Formats: sequence, structure tokens, C-alpha cells
Amino acid sequence: MRIKCCGITRPEDARYAESCGADAIGVVMFSPVSKRSVTPERAREIFDALGPFTTTVAVSHTASPEDLEKMLALHPDAIQISHPFAFREKPAAKLIRVIGRNDTLPTDCDAIIVDDSHGNGKNFDLPHARDTVQRSGLPVILAGGLTPENVADAIRQVHPYAVDVASGIETAPGIKDHKKISAFIAAARKDVT
Repeated sequence: MRIKCCGITRPEDARYAESCGADAIGVVMFSPVSKRSVTPERAREIFDALGPFTTTVAVSHTASPEDLEKMLALHPDAIQISHPFAFREKPAAKLIRVIGRNDTLPTDCDAIIVDDSHGNGKNFDLPHARDTVQRSGLPVILAGGLTPENVADAIRQVHPYAVDVASGIETAPGIKDHKKISAFIAAARKDVT
């Protein structure tokens, strides 16, 4: 199972998650209401702390084209956005589109993340997540309320391409708990069928 640890605000948390086997590290940007939002400079520090085989993901709910350009200027491996930006040409980074229950399935991206939570720990909607996995021709990432205690069951029920966790591995918004990180990754990688 592929795993993204999101809402990372400190390089040491990124390095720790990577050392436990996280496949991707997400940083939230240009989201002033989020306690996990970091500056482009801090995002660069976090990305630079990682090795070459860990995917870097710039995450935002911004509707500003200028903010999007600043995200892309960091040269992340992927960008994760919820605003339906229209691109004249495909960005250099992989494009992950966030969808909720009432959104249509996008086709102009590299992957879809099913997430009504937006980092608030709200549990994913099981029927919607299953339906999205079944109907989408793209990889589907599951997010929303995942914890070390429930991730294995969520994987068994939904069969996503990957899982994404933020609040489920924290002691406070943006402050990751290393024991929870290692427990989450171990639980997600446990032999689930």
C-alpha cells in the first residue's frame, strides 16, 4: 500500500516519515485557515530534507493562479488541488484532484483523492469511496479520518491505490507524533486482503 503523510510542517517529521517508509510527503500551502499551512520557503526546507525516491506533494485549496504558480515553482513531484483550475498545458508536476461526494469524476489529472475532510479528521464516506474506486479509471487515494487503528480496515473495504493521513498522526495540528507515524505505516502495510 502506498502512503502519503500530509500536513507536514517540520523537516524532522518529513525525514522520520520517510525513514518509516512513507512514499509521499505533503505540505499544505496558501491555506491561511489551516494550522498546517507553511510558506514556500518552509515547503522548500521540508522537500530538501527528503531523499530522491520520496514523492513531494504541494497541497492547497487556493483559487489563486498566482499561488498555484508559486507552488509549481518549488518543482514538487505532484500538486494536490481542490479548485478546478483549467490548465492550457499539463503542469510538469503530476496533478491530483480532490473530490467530495457531490463532485463529478475528473479525467484531466493523474490521480483523484477522495476527501471530504480537508485535514479535519472527518471520516471518509465509505459508499462514496468504494464507488469512486470502482468507477474511476485513475488511481484513487483515500483520505479522511484515517488513523493507525482504522487504516487497515479502510484499505480492506475500499481497495484504494493509496492512503493519505494528516490529523491521524498528530499530537496537534501540524505537529506529527512519531509513534503514530510508524504505527500508521505499519498498519497500512500489514497484509490486508
